[in-house]
Amino acid sequence: MTEPLTEPLTEPRAGTGAVVGPDGLRRCAWGDSADDYRVYHDTEWGRPVHGDDALFERVCLEAFQSGLSWITILRRRAGFRAGFAGFEIARVAEFGPADVERLLADTGIIRNRAKIEAAIANARAARELDGGLDALIWRFAGDPDRPAPRTMGEVPAITPESTALAKALKKEGFRFVGPTTAYALMQACGLVDDHLADCHVRAALTR
Repeated sequence: MTEPLTEPLTEPRAGTGAVVGPDGLRRCAWGDSADDYRVYHDTEWGRPVHGDDALFERVCLEAFQSGLSWITILRRRAGFRAGFAGFEIARVAEFGPADVERLLADTGIIRNRAKIEAAIANARAARELDGGLDALIWRFAGDPDRPAPRTMGEVPAITPESTALAKALKKEGFRFVGPTTAYALMQACGLVDDHLADCHVRAALTR
């Protein structure tokens, strides 16, 4: 199967609904396309994430994903955590030029200078936030009563909330946080629930 070029639910299969996997569970189609996706879909994607460091990790990973398949990021997640000090904001904010060069030589991550430097800049921006990153991001949570999408074609790539979140993050000095990336972050961290209507995870989250 061809890997999607962006965050799973923006792959070009707009009419696809939930599919039944080999275990008999019905999932969003992207979530049954590979073992890595299946675990991520079932245990993380769309579940609320809180905590400044945890959300900082997601901001960084979404930025590194830009232009790549999400599964590429998932398969390097341990490498990213090792390279970026567990995504502890206070530690990454102290990274300097030597750390940039170290990361550029690290085969366990995506070696892109602009994205590496953005992650460090974002840590410094997060460190200076009044109230913290968690409070800033969760101000833009979507309407919990929004109708559940039935096909991937009903899932947006950008929303007014993601546009506002991107604007707020950029105002605070964050980089690589456009509206599409911001919406992918919102999906991943449970600010919106974009599991399809008959996906087994959506049913579990709404009990």
